[in-house]
Amino acid sequence: MLINADFSRRVVVVPRQYEWVASPQGGVERVMLDRVGMEKARATSIVRYAPESSFPRHQHPGGEEILVLSGTFSEDGMHYAAGWYLRNPSGSNHQPSSGEGAVIFVKLQQMRPDEQDPVRIDTRAAQSWQNQADREVCPLFSNEAEQTSLQRLALGEALFAEPVDGAELLVLSGNVVADGESYERGSWMRLPAGQYPGIVAATHGTTLYLKIARLGEMPEEA
Repeated sequence: MLINADFSRRVVVVPRQYEWVASPQGGVERVMLDRVGMEKARATSIVRYAPESSFPRHQHPGGEEILVLSGTFSEDGMHYAAGWYLRNPSGSNHQPSSGEGAVIFVKLQQMRPDEQDPVRIDTRAAQSWQNQADREVCPLFSNEAEQTSLQRLALGEALFAEPVDGAELLVLSGNVVADGESYERGSWMRLPAGQYPGIVAATHGTTLYLKIARLGEMPEEA
């Protein structure tokens, strides 16, 4: 299965374009944003858990990255409310579920094999944020292959000051304008290498998930 699999092209998915597809597990649906492979795939998705839904325990070759967007996501007896960021490294396993229901942003099979440390960050906590170049930033993960963070922009502030090797963003609150088009909360954008001075915040305090990386490259051992 190939969905938005040409990483040399710019891709945008807005909430009105969401197509919810049932997963193999009852009560769990996903919007496939990009995908290379079948059920076990290199994939980026928005996943919706109905109340009292769960998956059986399973392993994640290539790792799993999660940002909880709403509700409460649970795994192995731990509960993560909206705003929690999780990285489960390559070869890890878990049993995910949700008692009240949840919506999460998920990336699968996109971590390097040498990444072995799990990550748990509560992005709602004030201490998770810092000022970087006059912008509020919540660092999530960084190595020589990727830089992932949450970013808060002031009204009219451009997201990128310099060219990027590739980038991916999800609007978490507020609104951004890109080349005259407006993108609301829930809009996802994947960008190939280039310059993007036209992506700016349309409201004060717009918050974005941002990954800067060569997104079409499969992870390799360092």
